[in-house]
Amino acid sequence: MKHYGHGLVLGGFSPPHAGHHHLVRTARERCDRLTVLVCGISAESLPLADRVAWMREIHPDALVVGAVDDSPVGLWDAVPERVDAVFVAEPYGESYGDELGRRFGAESVTVDPDRTRFPVSGAAVRADLAGSWDFLEPPVRAALTRRVVVLGAESTGTTTMALALADHYRRRGGVWARTRYVPEYGREYRALKLAELRAERPGATRSDVTFRSSDFPVIARRQAELEEEAARDGSPVLVCDTDAFATTIWHERYTGTASAETGEVAAHGRQHLWLLTDHRGVELENAEGTEGTAPRDAERLRPWMTARFLTQLAHTGRRTAVLSGPHEERLAAAVAAVDALLAESGHLADPLPERR
Repeated sequence: MKHYGHGLVLGGFSPPHAGHHHLVRTARERCDRLTVLVCGISAESLPLADRVAWMREIHPDALVVGAVDDSPVGLWDAVPERVDAVFVAEPYGESYGDELGRRFGAESVTVDPDRTRFPVSGAAVRADLAGSWDFLEPPVRAALTRRVVVLGAESTGTTTMALALADHYRRRGGVWARTRYVPEYGREYRALKLAELRAERPGATRSDVTFRSSDFPVIARRQAELEEEAARDGSPVLVCDTDAFATTIWHERYTGTASAETGEVAAHGRQHLWLLTDHRGVELENAEGTEGTAPRDAERLRPWMTARFLTQLAHTGRRTAVLSGPHEERLAAAVAAVDALLAESGHLADPLPERR
């Protein structure tokens, strides 16, 4: 099998899938050096920078570059180094590969044009994300997962709802059986603080734990990290018991002021839907899975927190559904809101026709 000095793989990778990766890995094995040129235009549903980042993570042994093709000459100057072979895998086949070879003054090599190794295409992924999920690599899955946040005031059933919602989608089977649930890191953080306090005061309880402003950015960052980890290894939907945005409200609740640092973490979140658990009709109880009593001011602050969540969710333009009534009604409303989110395909719109 012929070996080459410098190879080139060119494509839109919208999004990159197993067929693309097979093409790149095959080209890399047959070349001393490989350049992967990710092509895009200024207005696309999957930003060029994201696709370049995904390909760089998945193919660290190749040089991955991006080029915006808003002009007729666009791409040809993006690879200044001489190219010995251009690798293609499109079913429209040889004429396309030959044209690329002519443009770059290189030999054209076609790899698995009938997609027998990996029967998938970008169009198939965009048309049926769940059906194509196993053809996607972790960073792509993390970006395309629809992230749902359950949030609410003290003792309003957020954890109960998040667990029930994740279980609902797991019961659908198939790829949905891998639906992940991200627990509230603040609970773990509080437990750590309580353990430290008990080392000094053995009789300390949950209500004795105090939070400083500096605690909240730590909680927000770890919550975001746990979410990213879960999104890389789950189904097309991820259920999160709170998020960094909710942590900004908890900062206000405990300190009486806003936290710019926590807000900065929240600003970089990739969530898509927030489900707010109403405090009305839910009795205040001890925090789920923890000992001790709820903070003495929790009952007084629950209405304030619900209102504050609603105000800030609306102010920041976050897609929101309010869950009220008995648990069964709340779960039905949550499922309806998530299903509506999953039914939308705008985040994976077909790219504009490419220039040949």
